[in-house]
Amino acid sequence: QMQLVESGGGLVQAGGSLRLSCAASRSIFSYAMGWYRQAPGKERELVAIMTSGGSTNYADSVKGRFTISRDNAKNTVFLQMNSVKPEDTAVYYCNARSVVITLEVWGQGTLVTVSS
Repeated sequence: QMQLVESGGGLVQAGGSLRLSCAASRSIFSYAMGWYRQAPGKERELVAIMTSGGSTNYADSVKGRFTISRDNAKNTVFLQMNSVKPEDTAVYYCNARSVVITLEVWGQGTLVTVSS
């Protein structure tokens, strides 16, 4: 069973940058990898996703500010967050979805707090 471990969360001032990492315990080559977030009192929402082929999709609220990338050789996915806003405050979760079998894995989440 694959395990995902997020890191890089913390406190950042509005307008600043943060880079989240998600380390997988096995190869992510055949997985679509995504970042989701859940703010207090709100439902979990998609932030960014990258297919196994490298195509990306972003939530409108983060387009132009956040960038998802992956390093298949290191089994790691990144989320570069620039020009952060207080409304980006949330727990950020890494997600892996197999393109071969019906399998979806979640990380435990990392908290990002943006101060105004």
